[in-house]
Amino acid sequence: MPGAEKGASNGELRPPPPEPLSSPKRGGAGARLRGCLRSNLLVLLTVAGVLAGVAVGLAVRQGPGGGLSPAGILAFAFPGELLLRLLKMIILPLVVCSLVSGAASLDPAALGRLGGWAMLFFLLTTLAASALGVALAFIVKPGDGAAPPKLLGEAGGAGGLPPAKDVADSFLDLVRNIFPSNLCFVPSQALLLLPLSCHRDYIPRGVEGMNILGLVVFAIVFGIALRKLGAEGEILIKFFNSFNEATMVLVTWIMWYAPIGIMFLVAGKIVEMEDVVVLFTSLGKYISCCIAGHLIHGLIILPGIYFVFTRKNPYRFLLGIVTALATAFGTSSSSATLPLMMKCVEENNGISKHISRFILPIGATVNMDGAALFQCVAAVFIAQLNNYPLNFIQVITILVTATASSVGAAGIPAGGILTLAIILEAVGLPTNDISLILAVDWLVDRTCTVINVEGDAFGAGLLQAYTDKQAGKAEAEELMEIKIDARGPGKAAGEEEGSPLIKRDGAATPQSIGRCEKESVM
Repeated sequence: MPGAEKGASNGELRPPPPEPLSSPKRGGAGARLRGCLRSNLLVLLTVAGVLAGVAVGLAVRQGPGGGLSPAGILAFAFPGELLLRLLKMIILPLVVCSLVSGAASLDPAALGRLGGWAMLFFLLTTLAASALGVALAFIVKPGDGAAPPKLLGEAGGAGGLPPAKDVADSFLDLVRNIFPSNLCFVPSQALLLLPLSCHRDYIPRGVEGMNILGLVVFAIVFGIALRKLGAEGEILIKFFNSFNEATMVLVTWIMWYAPIGIMFLVAGKIVEMEDVVVLFTSLGKYISCCIAGHLIHGLIILPGIYFVFTRKNPYRFLLGIVTALATAFGTSSSSATLPLMMKCVEENNGISKHISRFILPIGATVNMDGAALFQCVAAVFIAQLNNYPLNFIQVITILVTATASSVGAAGIPAGGILTLAIILEAVGLPTNDISLILAVDWLVDRTCTVINVEGDAFGAGLLQAYTDKQAGKAEAEELMEIKIDARGPGKAAGEEEGSPLIKRDGAATPQSIGRCEKESVM
């Protein structure tokens, strides 16, 4: 009987139960849509928070009285400030615990290979971003036709320029940060009182004094030392592993507050701008050049590298980290985005914990593709603004200096501005024109951060593919050794098992055996 089904007990045929005409089938389009919305709820809320922040900021700017007072702006952006404080609270335990447990869980040889491949990837992508920024700046020529520096400085209200520093001293400070004399915080107010000429662990003025680069180096070396202890270090390794897991639970709780905080962060930045029209008219080509470079690097170059080496869809990988990218845009801090990025790549993209929690903190410290690209565009922009021609040697100097100085850039809002002065000093450009960059840095720095954290995620994805490939090779070699050992001592290396009915040269068959027996009887 067509369409009938067997009973569960005696096997008799029964007609299928009639389906209700009004109710949809289980597992239909509606159920799939609800499941998709439920699984991607946080992503949708985070993106909605960014869009709502833009809308609310523009609405408040055009409200009665032309906006808010300075005190009102602080109160308006307070929920966003809370998000930044929560994320920064997590950075120190997360970086230290994840790197210590990651370095202690890896074999020293594997640790060296992973670290070497990661640093090579970060270096090459940062150099590619720098070259792309210089090329776009020479093609677009954002400095031609821009408003005079004084007009832009007044309109943007830029102030607090970073002091000029000697280039050699800046790189020595980078080395000093690798070997910190103190791992504790230095209050930002105290930093303002310290002269730059004194030899100390260099931390940029006006920011919280957490030496992330020094923490990274110390945590890796400490993890290797714990592994060297063997059984004696197991207790401390378990402590760091448990601490790390508890920190990730806190990250999960913070993620659900992120959409609200991001909305007020974006809205607050839009409200505090003084004259949007003047800034975007005068610096429109500069902004367009930076954003176009970030789009090319983030949507073409990085996905292309990932596809070439893994043969996997890079845009599906990007879809898994949308929440972290939206948070990076809202917070403008790669260090603050680090906890969310770890959670996204592990849960959505299948990156193992020992890779993500070892590589991502390093990437958040040394991999600054977006910052290097924007710094190169800014350097060429300032040169064009001052009618200062750049020769080939100076262009190479910009590329190398931007790539090297991005390693020491702080993973905080406006961290790239603090190292831009190094590049300008290296090629003899005026550092006072950084005021032009500061005027619109609130927007460009957000796209910089998105590219920075995207590069970190793709680096983790490439290392995961590399370790999977190495594990596959090791498994294949192990199976081959087992097969060779199973042949036994009496078989040649190239001899295979076969059926005795199959005739081979010089081998006995049933017919030949029977003929020999018959002749012997006769």
